[in-house]
Amino acid sequence: MENQKLPNATAVLILGILSILTCCCYGIIGLILGIIGLAISKKDLLLYRENPTVYTNYSNLNIGRILCIIGIALSILTIIYFVWIIMTFGLDTLQDQELLQQKMREYMDR
Repeated sequence: MENQKLPNATAVLILGILSILTCCCYGIIGLILGIIGLAISKKDLLLYRENPTVYTNYSNLNIGRILCIIGIALSILTIIYFVWIIMTFGLDTLQDQELLQQKMREYMDR
């Protein structure tokens, strides 16, 4: 029997890379891409577990899954950070650069 490639392994790898790269976009894009990557990888993982000798690119799938998990974790940390910033300084302060610098100085002088 000829070796085959897992159908979505490359897509999962790309989504994992993009989830890490976009985790700094307020965390939302990276979180979405990471979750999509994990959902897609589940089907391929089941295919591989049924017959591991048939498929050759399991390493791409595994690396992609790991990158998706890292991207999700970084995105969640980014979301928590931005929520903390908004709760600490307020949304109006974030829109005014001078007021933000003044509030940051006050916060650091505590």
